[in-house]
Amino acid sequence: PVPNSYTSQLYSAIEDNKQEEYISSENDIEVLASAFEGKTSNLLGDSPVPYSELTIGISKETFKGENRVSLSPESASLLTKAGFNVVVQAGAGENASFSDSEYLEIGAIVLPGDQIFAIADIITKIRPPNESELPKLAGKTLVGMVSPSIETELYEKLTSQNTNVLALDCVPRMLSRAQTYDVLSSQANIAGYRAVIEAAEVFPRFFAGQMTAAGKVPPAKVLVLGAGVAGLAAIQTAKNMGAIVRAFDVRPVTKEQVESMGATFLEVPIQEDGSGSGGYAKEMSDDFKKAQAQMMLDQAKEVDIIITTALIPGRKAPILVDEEMLGLLKPGSVCVDLAAANGGNVAQTRPDEIVTTSNRVTIVGYTDLPSRLAATASNLFGNNVAKFILSIGPQTTKEKGLFQVDFEDDAVQSMLISYNGDKRYPDKITPYSPPAPPKKEVEIVVEKTEEELFEEANIKQQKDFTKNTQLSTLAAAALLAFGFTAGDHDSITLMGSFALAGLAGYQVVWGVAPALHSPLMAVTNAISGMTAVGGMLLLAQGATETAGLIPDTPAHWMGALATVLSFVNIAGGFLVSGKMLDLFKRPSDPKDYFEYYAVPVGIVIAGLFASALGDVGELANVSGTVGIASAICCIAAIAGLANQETARTGNILGIAGVAFGLSATTADMSLTGAALPAFEQVGVLGSLGAGIGAVLASGVGPTELPQTVAAFHSLVGIAAMAGAAGEYLGNAGDLGVGTLTAIYLATFIGGITATGSMIAFGKLSGMLDSKALALPGRDQLNLGMLAVSALGMVAFLDPSLAGSLLNIGPEELQLGSLGLIAGVSSLLGLHLTASIGGADMPVVITILNSYSGWALCAEGFMIGNPLLTQVGALIGFSGAILTWIMCEAMGRNVVSVILGGAGTKAPIASEQTEMEGEVTISNIDNVIEQLQDAKNIMIVPGYGLAVAQAQFAVADIAKKLRDAGKN
Repeated sequence: PVPNSYTSQLYSAIEDNKQEEYISSENDIEVLASAFEGKTSNLLGDSPVPYSELTIGISKETFKGENRVSLSPESASLLTKAGFNVVVQAGAGENASFSDSEYLEIGAIVLPGDQIFAIADIITKIRPPNESELPKLAGKTLVGMVSPSIETELYEKLTSQNTNVLALDCVPRMLSRAQTYDVLSSQANIAGYRAVIEAAEVFPRFFAGQMTAAGKVPPAKVLVLGAGVAGLAAIQTAKNMGAIVRAFDVRPVTKEQVESMGATFLEVPIQEDGSGSGGYAKEMSDDFKKAQAQMMLDQAKEVDIIITTALIPGRKAPILVDEEMLGLLKPGSVCVDLAAANGGNVAQTRPDEIVTTSNRVTIVGYTDLPSRLAATASNLFGNNVAKFILSIGPQTTKEKGLFQVDFEDDAVQSMLISYNGDKRYPDKITPYSPPAPPKKEVEIVVEKTEEELFEEANIKQQKDFTKNTQLSTLAAAALLAFGFTAGDHDSITLMGSFALAGLAGYQVVWGVAPALHSPLMAVTNAISGMTAVGGMLLLAQGATETAGLIPDTPAHWMGALATVLSFVNIAGGFLVSGKMLDLFKRPSDPKDYFEYYAVPVGIVIAGLFASALGDVGELANVSGTVGIASAICCIAAIAGLANQETARTGNILGIAGVAFGLSATTADMSLTGAALPAFEQVGVLGSLGAGIGAVLASGVGPTELPQTVAAFHSLVGIAAMAGAAGEYLGNAGDLGVGTLTAIYLATFIGGITATGSMIAFGKLSGMLDSKALALPGRDQLNLGMLAVSALGMVAFLDPSLAGSLLNIGPEELQLGSLGLIAGVSSLLGLHLTASIGGADMPVVITILNSYSGWALCAEGFMIGNPLLTQVGALIGFSGAILTWIMCEAMGRNVVSVILGGAGTKAPIASEQTEMEGEVTISNIDNVIEQLQDAKNIMIVPGYGLAVAQAQFAVADIAKKLRDAGKN
């Protein structure tokens, strides 16, 4: 409503039921009109009009027996929310069970008598206006059903008095989006349903058959003539009520629809297509009519109920059930004629009457079937009207909140039959024709000889061998290069562990079920918390008996940071993995007794401590053996995630593998001569980190699990950077080229992993915009940062090359290069991930998961630890393969995703595309019926299905449907 003191007073009057005191004379109408002064406009001019300057009037239907209203409170609220002023004729919705107060609640003004005609710019109606309403529409815009081809005199009068008419019954039904505005379809659907209800009212038997002790009652046989919207609704309703249903339509295309509802489609022996323009049926040839008549006579002898729906707008309804057919129907049979308003499809139909023939056949000729379900019919009709009004302007101009008629809009130009005194129907309206389907290129099939096919097979085989040879040659060259530059034999041993573990990761990940990809990422992320190994060994390095719990050197501080963050990731990561896997657990699944596995795990760890404390065996050998057990368990963890039956076991094996790895590292600390304070620091930091991780994971809900994995990824990246920095700071000046390379790579990969994971977390959680970042020169920025990283590596490995140019000492240059790569890689990770849209974040997380593995590998080579090398290779290769699998499934280029969308067009920042269409809300009973009636069913699962633990129920439903012969 317009913010005006008078309208506020009017509202009070309405609420106090004293409306007459304020609106009782022509003067008061003028006062009310002043409240809307400046709000009326030339609606159909060239200039757009803001919604706030327009008033829509909802008139009360005056046609005898019409109970509907053109806009229900629900549909009118769409207009008030959009900004329109809405006035309602008092009592307009009473017959449809809508009170005036309901209109007030949605922001409309209720006016008595005919006062809406003085206020409103646009009047909405269902039935054509009567003689008393006609002059009140002069200069207004009418939105309603007018039937210009039948109501020619009314059409002439409306046009002559400059009433602009948008005829809802002239909707171009072949225009796909116009289905949203199609009042004919929405009301025909109700008419079809109601026709069956009216038939049941007068039919003297059950619809469904029954077998009782008192006797047998056969099911009713229903014949529906015409399989349009009304016919299909009648078929579904009769079928649901237990009747045997048959249907006939001259359009062959309707056969599949009829049969999908479980009805029998009757066919005339003569082949002739009755599909006409605009989605209607056309009139058939005489030969076809003759064959059809004979078929109808045969059916008349068998069926109990006939429902006719054949109606071509603007023409007299064809007779489908003639006197001869009526004479063949059994006594007690029923005919419901939906075309009664246009003469009827049944010979003795009389509009709005029930006729009983001489052979006791009842003919129902009601013309107000939708009105007999007034509330539902009004809601659907009103939604059609409101959505049509809201489309006028924004549909073509794309400017929200502005009403503007555009003759380029196919719906508007088809329905605007009168415009500023000009008759447009039918000559000035361009009939809508859907675009022709694209022509399919005719495939020319060329038959080839056996020799040609053999030659093609040889060429393909040669290409495959060439590709494999190229890859093998690169691998051989890289392996020899490593052998030439390796500092000692231990590096060769590490490379052997790396290769074998990588091969194992490559093999096992292929067997993981797609549904378990997310839990796989969570488990491998938790395992990548083995960066704690590097932190623990840093704390042991140079530790003395006099040291306290507080780290006393930069290297120890880096070790402490790596340790606490790694333990956060380990504890939190495995808890998140467990929560994910619990989503796949059925309530009926047998109990898991994972606590039994504590026995073998305890034996291994107890044996390790017995060796350390009791001199049982060589501690170095026992520690190495436990490290092997750690690697085996980590590989088995991924293999366990191949299917749902063993997935939770895989998670437990991952926990065991990490426990073995940390225990072996504790023994290695002892072997390096670490003092007691180092062990105390590890205990305190590990407990602190594990506690933080457990608290964070325990507060995570089911829908937040994927982004939590991304958040924990970032901790692994920071831990890898801290470990690399600690190794350099603790041994500066004594490091070989191989170790320096590993330090630099660990920092580079760790930086990308840390910030990339943070951005992924932000996008998945909704804290950041999911749209891809579109900086100018995106690919050039990434290449520039990679180039800086490469130059920094050269300076870090051989500071003498750049030191002489920059006049900087070797140690300062190396430290600066390490700090530079930490910053540049972090910025690179941020930009690479931000440049990818939110829909691709699952793939990004798998890439980052793989990166965390490579960071572990680099750390393993850096400190000469086989366990880190093995676990890192396992995670790196498995993550890389999983990335490739997901990219293939999602139609993405894996190289492009890795490089932040490189090679693709950068998105242009613009207003987000508005989604169009309708959401249909259903209920359990309707879904059951639709599943039973459908032939082809498509179920599209989402993550929410797992959160609701509904996947098992859906699997059971799918099995039952398949057993029932559904596709």
